[in-house]
Amino acid sequence: MVSIFADTTSSIPVEDAKALGIEYFPQIIIFGDESYRDDYEIDSKTFLKKLVASSTLPKTAAPPPSLYNPIFEKHLSKGDPIIVLTPSLKLSGTFRSAEVAAQEFPDADIKVIDTLAIGASLATIVKVANKYAQEGFSSQEIISKVESLKNRERNLSVVDTLEYLYKGGRIGGAKMLFGSLLQFKPLLSIKNGQVEPVDNQRTSKKALARLKDLVVSECKEKGFSMFSIQHGDAEKEAHSLADDFKQLLGIETIEIYELPPAFLTHSGPGVLGVSYFVD
Repeated sequence: MVSIFADTTSSIPVEDAKALGIEYFPQIIIFGDESYRDDYEIDSKTFLKKLVASSTLPKTAAPPPSLYNPIFEKHLSKGDPIIVLTPSLKLSGTFRSAEVAAQEFPDADIKVIDTLAIGASLATIVKVANKYAQEGFSSQEIISKVESLKNRERNLSVVDTLEYLYKGGRIGGAKMLFGSLLQFKPLLSIKNGQVEPVDNQRTSKKALARLKDLVVSECKEKGFSMFSIQHGDAEKEAHSLADDFKQLLGIETIEIYELPPAFLTHSGPGVLGVSYFVD
């Protein structure tokens, strides 16, 4: 059976990933001389308290190749093909780290895939791939389905400030707008693997209203599936937004994901967004 490897940038809770049989790896969060794995050494709420109190932006690092190697060996010894689903190469070094680890097994069936996604979108891709693996699909069949999902993926988020994205160098095409958006609530999307501006509003209320308008318009025009909400220390708002979309789009169930520290390093607290896949 194909083994699916992922990491915490997907926002899947560690215990959920374990229960699903997904091999799950941490990002490393570095505050000065202290470093933490974000799977069990620091959680999102604790991280955000440290982030807001810190005078400097913490650093993040991908899981090192040494973490992958023994897990690769375990599955390869059983004859399992391996698919590693990583966050966008433009946002994380995880793809490179996994590729370096895979080079230690030149004859093995290990595929490292840049999903161009992160957060809730990556969670959906990982879970779908794992479902197909559990059902006995081949490595190439699963990769083909992942590529299809990548092309259909859509996301939109409201952040309180561009400060953290700007400091972390992850702002992509929104960099030119940094100065003019300091007093605005920007709507951002990850497109082609990097952060891009979509719109901006003067208040969070107006920004969320605009987010809903944009999402509903596309979903009703193109059809959609696998709708989810992601947030950073905004659980109440996330549930409220989920309730709104249940009514607006006639959805019964919406997954809600708390974003991990590696994501929140660059978005800051209060981020609220949606992820879905057009038909």
